[in-house]
Order: sequence, then structure tokens, then C-alpha cells
Amino acid sequence: QVQLVESGGGLVQAGGSLTLSCAAFGLTFSSYAMGWFRQAPGKEREFVAAISRGGSSTDYADSVKGRFTISRDNAKNTVYLQMNSLKPEDTAVYYCAADRRVLPSTSPSVYDYWGQGTQVTVSS
Repeated sequence: QVQLVESGGGLVQAGGSLTLSCAAFGLTFSSYAMGWFRQAPGKEREFVAAISRGGSSTDYADSVKGRFTISRDNAKNTVYLQMNSLKPEDTAVYYCAADRRVLPSTSPSVYDYWGQGTQVTVSS
């Protein structure tokens, strides 16, 4: 059974930092591109960042470029999202997702597996 388990969310002041982790179980992690998405109350789920199977290719939403960094450790079956210079508008539930294709995608519809999400709240 495939499981993606996010951790690292919490409450932080604007300008602060958080690192999210997503541990994968029950799949061959290195065979999946990984993505992070977020969903704020009353809004649709939106793309945040994605990384290719080997980690050589990444993609970011314009709203987080220069502030967030996605990385992965295939030996630990884990993908990370380092978030710096956080803003109140970054407040959302953050989800990681796995896509069996080679290159990362910005579309949530192509992802095969999803985690349960972790709450990030940025206070002003």
C-alpha cells in the first residue's frame, strides 16, 4: 500500500522559515517525480513545486520562486520543501504527490498518489 506522509507544518511569523518533509512508503521512490501542492480555504489546489525522479529538474510556481526550494533524497525515500521568507498568503494545507512519469508536472490531475496534507499558517 502506497503512503505519502507529510510533516513539518506549523505556525510561523511572516518572514520566517519552515521545512516540510514527505516520506514515501510502498513505492519505488526513485521511479516517481514528486510535487508539492497547496490548498487554502475556499480555493482550488494549486501547484507549488516539483522535482524529477533523479532530482536534476525542478519547477516552481511564480509565487514561490526564489523563496522555496524542493529537493529529494532517494536513499531516504523523502522529498523536502524548504520555505523561506514566508508570507501570510502562503497559508494553506500543503500536500505532496507522486507522479510515475519522468519529468515533473504542474497539473495535479496527473499525479498518482497523494499525502494527507500538513497545515502551514503564516501570521502577519
